[in-house]
Amino acid sequence: MKKITACITGVCGWVPDYVLTNQELEKMVDTTDEWITTRTGIKERRILKGEGLGTSFMAVKAAKDLLAKKKIDPLEIDAIICATATPDMPFPAMACTVADKLGAKNAFSFDLMAACSGFLYALVTGSKFIEAGGYKKILIIGADKMSSIIDYTNRETCVIFGDGAGAVLLEPNTEGFGIIDSILKTDGAGCEFLHMKAGGSIKPASIETVNAREHFVYQNGNPVFKAAITNMADVSAEIMEKNNLAGKDIAWLVPHQANKRIIDATAKRMGLDDSKVMLNIQKYGNTTNGTIPLCLWEWEKQLHKGDNLILAAFGAGFSWGAIYVKWQYNS
Repeated sequence: MKKITACITGVCGWVPDYVLTNQELEKMVDTTDEWITTRTGIKERRILKGEGLGTSFMAVKAAKDLLAKKKIDPLEIDAIICATATPDMPFPAMACTVADKLGAKNAFSFDLMAACSGFLYALVTGSKFIEAGGYKKILIIGADKMSSIIDYTNRETCVIFGDGAGAVLLEPNTEGFGIIDSILKTDGAGCEFLHMKAGGSIKPASIETVNAREHFVYQNGNPVFKAAITNMADVSAEIMEKNNLAGKDIAWLVPHQANKRIIDATAKRMGLDDSKVMLNIQKYGNTTNGTIPLCLWEWEKQLHKGDNLILAAFGAGFSWGAIYVKWQYNS
């Protein structure tokens, strides 16, 4: 019996229409376009506007487009895993809402939270269901409405994040394509540098926490940057070495879009030039769980069957990881 691997057989993304530019941010906080661009590589980001629209709105948009493109009946979907740091509400899982709005009545669904590394964790989790042999079609969705937890009076964080969603379809393969290997890691000691102070069980929401603006992303940028630039590069090099891959063997690096300097350092460590790096941070910013699937969506037509891809991410937790994918189809 041939080994079953999980393949990405389709991808779609969705971003809101509203564009928040660096020039607009200059009017909101003490910053400049030059300062933002030099330190992050970001020129603009998309923001979801509209009463009652949460992360699930974007997740459903991306997933519906994917099902339509693949001509798949929602009833064929076995499972939906939503990687998100900004679910519509603390419970139930946002994936339940997504499944309902898609009409995926035969799917079990759940959320997975690993901050900016969540999409990688969800992709590996979904792949194991496929590899076990009992599931044929699994939707993995990475989506975040980061604008809902960003303090737009804090120039350290408000320049970084945007909103967006991406979805991929996982299906079984016996030809040696798909998710070949993965390395996922965490270091909980990094929690103090990147977290949300209130709103959880330790410090529930109160008038005091709201007035203290503790329901927004808190980041101590310097230690986060140092950990990201080291660990994302290290794990990408590690998975290449583990699978006997050199820079010449890699068609594309698909990096989490957190900071261009981190992406550049990762590519350099892997022995890749800029032509092999997917980069859209300049127009979307950091959409957290949306970054990697949005890259795959934008570059899909440039991907070829047999291409070696390295997907890499770093996020709060600290959490980080890399996945080696052998692409399965030509667009």
